[in-house]
Amino acid sequence: MGRKSEPKLTSRERLNRGLHYTAVGPVDITRGVVGITAHSAESAAVALKRRAREARAVQQELGAELEAVKQVVAELPQALQEVRTARHRRRPRLFVFGFLGLASVGGAVAFVIARRSSTSEPSALPPSVEVAPKI
Repeated sequence: MGRKSEPKLTSRERLNRGLHYTAVGPVDITRGVVGITAHSAESAAVALKRRAREARAVQQELGAELEAVKQVVAELPQALQEVRTARHRRRPRLFVFGFLGLASVGGAVAFVIARRSSTSEPSALPPSVEVAPKI
């Protein structure tokens, strides 16, 4: 295995090579910085779009649940009137079931609101504990 013999560069060739790499270095650095900036901006825009889409979905879900609660509340006077006109034996049972239904709908709405407000963004930091154990 012999050593490759490279022809010796002349002073002019050496000067041209040095100037070429001196000119290309800052251009490469600039292109790298521009590329990183563009990628960061694109990533931020995608994240904003995703969060906006999730917010709209949550808003629609809460709107539907609010409509259900409004419907239950609107029907409550009629249910109470029916309870009043019903026989004495059925009155407590119907009232209890109506109250339990209203409480379960209110509890479901409170649960969804509490669950949505307690979700946090995942940490951008790496985990503090090693994921794969050492063998």
